[in-house]
Amino acid sequence: MFKTSIGRRSFLKASAAGGGLMINFSLFAAPQSLAKDAVNAPDHWFEFNAFLSIDPSGAVLVRVQNPEFGQGLMTSFPMIAAEELDADWKDVRTEMAPFVLKDYNFQFSGGSRSINNNFDTLRMAGASARHMLRSAAAKAWGVPLEAVETAAGVLSHPSGKRASYGDMAAAAAMESVPKEVVFKNAANYSIIGSSRKNLLGNELVTGQPMFGIDQRVKGMMHAVIVHPPAFGLTLDSFDANSVSKLPGVRDVFAIKTYLDGYVQNYFDTNAFLELVVLVGDSTWQLMKAKKQLVATWKELPDTVVEFGGFRSGKRFVPAGLESTEGHNAAMGNLLASKLEPARRDGNPEQAFADAAKVIERTYHAPYLAHNCMEPMNFFADVQGDKVHLSGPHQGPQFVHDTVAQRLGISKDNITFNMTRMGGGFGRRAYPHFAVEAALISQHVKKPVLLTYSREDDMTTGIYRPTYRVLLRAALDANNQLTAYHVKAVGAPEAPLFANRFPAGAVDNYLAEGAALDSNVTTGAFRAPRSNFMAAAEQSFLDEIAEAMGQDPIDLRLELLSRAKASPVGEKNDYDADRYAGVLKLVREKSGWDSSSKKMGVAAYFCHASYAATVIDLDMVDGKPVFNKVVSAVDCGTVVNHDAAVSMAQGGVVDAIGNALFGEMTFVDGQPQHQNLDTYRMIRMSDAPYEVDVHFVDNGIYPTGLGEPPFPPTFAAVANALYKATGKRLYKQPFLKELATS
Repeated sequence: MFKTSIGRRSFLKASAAGGGLMINFSLFAAPQSLAKDAVNAPDHWFEFNAFLSIDPSGAVLVRVQNPEFGQGLMTSFPMIAAEELDADWKDVRTEMAPFVLKDYNFQFSGGSRSINNNFDTLRMAGASARHMLRSAAAKAWGVPLEAVETAAGVLSHPSGKRASYGDMAAAAAMESVPKEVVFKNAANYSIIGSSRKNLLGNELVTGQPMFGIDQRVKGMMHAVIVHPPAFGLTLDSFDANSVSKLPGVRDVFAIKTYLDGYVQNYFDTNAFLELVVLVGDSTWQLMKAKKQLVATWKELPDTVVEFGGFRSGKRFVPAGLESTEGHNAAMGNLLASKLEPARRDGNPEQAFADAAKVIERTYHAPYLAHNCMEPMNFFADVQGDKVHLSGPHQGPQFVHDTVAQRLGISKDNITFNMTRMGGGFGRRAYPHFAVEAALISQHVKKPVLLTYSREDDMTTGIYRPTYRVLLRAALDANNQLTAYHVKAVGAPEAPLFANRFPAGAVDNYLAEGAALDSNVTTGAFRAPRSNFMAAAEQSFLDEIAEAMGQDPIDLRLELLSRAKASPVGEKNDYDADRYAGVLKLVREKSGWDSSSKKMGVAAYFCHASYAATVIDLDMVDGKPVFNKVVSAVDCGTVVNHDAAVSMAQGGVVDAIGNALFGEMTFVDGQPQHQNLDTYRMIRMSDAPYEVDVHFVDNGIYPTGLGEPPFPPTFAAVANALYKATGKRLYKQPFLKELATS
């Protein structure tokens, strides 16, 4: 029995619009599925709560409150609600909800938390609507509520009385929302855990205008920005006349994204606050014109940025034009210095002094660019004190709050329509491009679509930070692991997770971390910090296993057995059984024990889930050929099996590409890769022939999936390359190190 918390919204809202109806939304903000096909939309939708409506034909509309960028939420969220509703899946429709904080609480996609954070809410929405339908039927038929049954969108009574959900929707929508609901037992699921095709698959494959970059309205102007060519620079002056008379250019002016003294939300990160803007008739004309803009730039002084919210505090941003060479030297110096321990178990110093053998390795990873396939873009229409925003963003609340503060307009006067995103994984959690669009629209007093070029996108920052970690292991005379030391640094954050494996499994353990100040802006990147630490830790464990004469999986399982039976310390943040479970599953499914092939393995815990990867590859003409990848994942209850498989496969392929090729470097503050001609992305010919995905079926509450399969794949690539080449790899990108080693 669960108490409902979705609020009382049992009322009907209907309006005719060419035979169609928009629920709660303006036509402009309405979902594409209804707006483009209004003549075929039902005449009335009966609203049961903010998430769910039913029409007289029996169609069930489920609104998805979290932004979608390929995770499959537009199908998996409706599956959760439809399961508790007992809907017929063929009748289920979906649309993206607008940003309405009072209805949907926290509308954010990130941290692999969307299903986890909304599982109960969506079940409540479906179960509450089912209760209201049963209640209406019981009253209409004069029978007890308990005697009304539901199945596949039909209400029935043992007497033979039957009604479809559509028949009873009008009466049911007027019923009171129940105070409590009973959720189904997982054993009775018929939708959750099955495989369902993408509800918007047709729109996707036929190229329907679903994305932010597709937006067009009457009178809209296009805009592009010109930002400084290097980190550490800001605008000094510009000559508008150098481009103002070029074809398609209507206006040229400067904006300042955040005002002096602004206390930033964590996601307000932005290196280039002062920009030159070109507004005109088409994006292509403006992108050509911006290349001819005459502008001068000056160096920024040292600054201190104040952050509020969940990472409140002050951050020092140094002046200067930074380079990769300098970053690497500074991280090396930091590793060589004494750092403040984040965790100490036993007496690691003594254990290393007494060791018969010490293994010491240093691992390095460069900055990485996200390179979403849809570059940053945003639509804004600012008319006086009324603002309409529309675009692809992972955290609409951040956009809403920041735009309101920057424009000095009440949040109540700002509407926000979320569009589908063409890629995200952290990059679209930062609202600066939305603020820019709003400021541009406010200046020209017209609706504006701001579009970044690929060069803009790759050179304005929010990279995966650059990292370096020193790992040491002590072995005694019996070749047993007695101590483990992790010392991690990065710019501008340390990647250390002091309480993760193998913490808790080694008697003598030391974890240290420190960060360098930098003016290169970084931020969330698929599985932040984990994507590097997994690569280093899991590669190092293979070296330890080899030095001990043990099978790599056996060593990991032995350490996890120790962590379960007699854990060291009290802050170990992983479940040893679940960790071991994915290793055992990947061992079985990959044929690890029976295979004579040279395979690499890795496993990791992050985002409350566990993933293990085994890679079988060969070197052909100096290039790795990925024959097969086996991925085992424990993310609790899987909602949509096919979509979950696709998500894990995507994580594996993404990790392989970044591990082999990904690298952003800097010279005098300037990014050395500005487009995909020099920044190598994974191609079809680089991808594995097969990615075989398996899930641990434990029935627990769903945890994260979008990120967990990503980190261990980096190390599995390195370990497989070692088996194929005999070379241990310590620097990403791995193909570059292979070529120079």
